[in-house]
Amino acid sequence: MNSPKSLVVHGGLILSLTDTLGSLAVASKGHFMTGVSTDIGTSFVRPAGRVGDTLHAKAVLTGMGRQLAYTRVDFTNPAGDLVAYGYHTKYIGKSSNHHENVKFSEDGEKVIDGEDVE
Repeated sequence: MNSPKSLVVHGGLILSLTDTLGSLAVASKGHFMTGVSTDIGTSFVRPAGRVGDTLHAKAVLTGMGRQLAYTRVDFTNPAGDLVAYGYHTKYIGKSSNHHENVKFSEDGEKVIDGEDVE
């Protein structure tokens, strides 16, 4: 039996975080509803750490049109080494015109159209 210190981060957690963080990347562009997943996946580069280790994640919206949004999430260890990355494609066609969407300033700091919710 493995001791807790020998356990590593499960790939399912990386995939779940890819889903959640990809959706948040879409939301960061003012989408009230972030659509539905059409494609999602992860690639594992090296072990992501053990119990108690820190895992860093950075989600980026790599493209967004009227129908689809594309995201990438990089996972790194504290040394900055890439341990995994995920990609996420979302269908946003029906959510693109949601009445509660907002438009942000270029720097993303200020709502310029729609209701600012804190």
